[in-house]
Amino acid sequence: MLGVIDLPTYLAGLVLIVLLPGPNSLYVLSVAARKGVRTGYTAAAGVWCGDTVLMTLSAAGVASLLQANAVLFSIVKYAGAGYLTWLAVGMLRAARAMWLARREPVAENAETEAEAGERPFRRALVISLFNPKAILFFVAFFVQFVDPGYAYPALSFVVLGAFAQLASVLYLTALIFSGTRLAAAFRRRKRLSAGATTAAGALFLGFAVKLTLASA
Repeated sequence: MLGVIDLPTYLAGLVLIVLLPGPNSLYVLSVAARKGVRTGYTAAAGVWCGDTVLMTLSAAGVASLLQANAVLFSIVKYAGAGYLTWLAVGMLRAARAMWLARREPVAENAETEAEAGERPFRRALVISLFNPKAILFFVAFFVQFVDPGYAYPALSFVVLGAFAQLASVLYLTALIFSGTRLAAAFRRRKRLSAGATTAAGALFLGFAVKLTLASA
């Protein structure tokens, strides 16, 4: 099928990979819980654009360059880890502010200063792009299912990428609507909101540490 080898195996592996938690899906869930469906999809669009860029770079061979160049890989790796750490610190500071204000009356549609200045699309896009392990994953995983003898390998990558994006759309949509159901509880219970935000910040710190330990 258009130069794609063993499509059922690819789809099975894709489902397992998409379901693995990561900074992208966690951020989309967080945004949806805090700001609703529309903003959740704005963040998801940033993830999809970032994934498209990574797939394109992988198809063009840039991922192989990162894999072969240890210095370049380290630059991208530590830049990504630094960005995730910055996000984690912001989440932990927001959680502290929520905890300190837990006894104050809940104002409808109230936003912290950090939330008001947040740019979900841009932030999700950067989270996606600064993920060298994702680049290496795309090239290592995709190549296994592309027929080297097919005359139009770019078309094979498009087919594989389309399935990957479809799986991402379905998964992030489920997270977005799950997040909005949590939103009302978060608004009513500041302790719950502070705890969830603290957990998200801790997870982002974990992602940053994991990224610094990644090898090409």
